[in-house]
Amino acid sequence: MIGDLLANITIGLLAGLLCWAIVDTDWNMFVAMVAMMALGMLAGLLVFVPFSMKFGAMEVMVPVMFSGMLAGMVVGMTAAMMPLALTQALTLGAATSLVGLVIIWLANSLLRGVQKQH
Repeated sequence: MIGDLLANITIGLLAGLLCWAIVDTDWNMFVAMVAMMALGMLAGLLVFVPFSMKFGAMEVMVPVMFSGMLAGMVVGMTAAMMPLALTQALTLGAATSLVGLVIIWLANSLLRGVQKQH
């Protein structure tokens, strides 16, 4: 669980940093969302590799890729709407990635269903 938190916070920070560095208020919101979604997924693919060596490939890949995509979309659209300070972009990226992690955990629990212990 700690590995998931570290990996997802890392991708959220990285996605927030990339969006802050690339997107400004001249961008169209839809274009920023789509472009930063793709960039967040690409960044997730890169962040996934070192974390997967320690915590397992499948356990890290799905949450990190989803969180990178989500953080890229949210921070990218926000940066297209208004100027963001670096701390705002990093905070928004990290918070969004934690929301993504919670969504993945809930989906995983629902898909597993109720299991009886014997």
